Amino acid sequence: MADLADLPRDRLQRMAEAGRQIRECYRVLRKTGQNVVGEVLRGHGTFYEYDHYPPGDVFDPETHCQYYYHAHREGEHGHFHTFLRSGGMARSVKPVRQSHEKYMDERDDRISHLVAIAMDTAGYPISLFTTNRWVTAENWYAGDDVIAMLDDFVMDLVPPSWPVNIWITAMVRLFAPQIGDLIRERDRVVADWREAHPDRDVFEDRDLEVTSEIPISVDDQIAAVGQALGVHPPLDRAAAG
Repeated sequence: MADLADLPRDRLQRMAEAGRQIRECYRVLRKTGQNVVGEVLRGHGTFYEYDHYPPGDVFDPETHCQYYYHAHREGEHGHFHTFLRSGGMARSVKPVRQSHEKYMDERDDRISHLVAIAMDTAGYPISLFTTNRWVTAENWYAGDDVIAMLDDFVMDLVPPSWPVNIWITAMVRLFAPQIGDLIRERDRVVADWREAHPDRDVFEDRDLEVTSEIPISVDDQIAAVGQALGVHPPLDRAAAG
């Protein structure tokens, strides 16, 4: 668990602002009985496992960020996958040495998965997780490089839903310390797996899918950020007597 008290104050303030944006998105969506999952599924008919929603994914041509929603895991409604494509990366950042697969030839750039956000049936986030390369058909970048990409994840678009785009950008901001821990754990798990299975291509091994995961609570994270900043919520009147 990331120790928020050790973070620079300006980082904590950005996280606090992200928390406010998430709550504002929830407030606006709840006024019409909506949630972030419903927004990305709206207008696309029957919800099928593994299909991407919205169809064709969401891509910001200015920031080169991308995401989609789909479902295939037990214990959740579905999850968002977030990415940064090579056009949004620093020129010095290159993938690690790795095997080559045909799916890498199906695009004219490279792509890095950042983190997945699992959602419950009410449309709220319940966990964050990272995955092996084959899961999202990405290029594999070193953990430190992926962590540096987190600040560049910005979905600055209206379609398919402005609140969802604000929300998903803010989620990566609010939980950046935990996401960083997950990415470091991802690299440790992959390294250990490679050592334990030297005869396999670790990046394409179907026995290794989720490489790290933690449960999350937006409210708890906002409270922890406030505590680290020395900002305490007012006492509940009933509790205070």
